[in-house]
Amino acid sequence: MARDFAKGFYKSKAWKDCRAAYFKAARGLCERCLSKGIYKPGEIVHHKEHINPDNIHDPKVLLDWNNLQLVCRDCHAELHSAKEGHRFKFDELGRIVL
Repeated sequence: MARDFAKGFYKSKAWKDCRAAYFKAARGLCERCLSKGIYKPGEIVHHKEHINPDNIHDPKVLLDWNNLQLVCRDCHAELHSAKEGHRFKFDELGRIVL
């Protein structure tokens, strides 16, 4: 779920257009799984450098394709739990599984 400070960004036309174009360029496949030879649909365009209150207005963080990666839900949960120190996963509906 988007944090309050980022909700407006995720609803913006700039993000929706960028996300759609990136998704198409990545051919709809999870880039992390593909790097392991696994073909799995990507669902989330992930920011490698996570959005935070300090960079919420920085287009190099928000919209630069070098900071984006198309990932499946499992990979997205892994990326966030590793970075944030969480020890949970998400189910297919995005709900936390302890």
